Amino acid sequence: MVQLKVVRVVVAMICAGGIAGMIFGSLADNNNGAVMTAGIIAAIAAVSLMSFTLATRSATPPVREATAAELEDKVADLVDAGADESQLREVVRLAIRLGRGL
Repeated sequence: MVQLKVVRVVVAMICAGGIAGMIFGSLADNNNGAVMTAGIIAAIAAVSLMSFTLATRSATPPVREATAAELEDKVADLVDAGADESQLREVVRLAIRLGRGL
């Protein structure tokens, strides 16, 4: 699978070439066809980058199993020490929402 960083570099080069093509096309005897072609190529590259970025991002962050197990062990230790489990789990839910920025 192609990495997003590689796609970004390629798109940046294509966009830079498109901008240069638009400049040179406009300087070269008012050649509107070349200007339009270079602009459309740069626009397609930018839209492709947005599509690729959207397709490669996951909707939910990955679950870190070791961290989740450690958290569950700490919750169990606090419950064993006498904490109310339902209130403790509500605190954990609120902390997760705070961490996700919700």
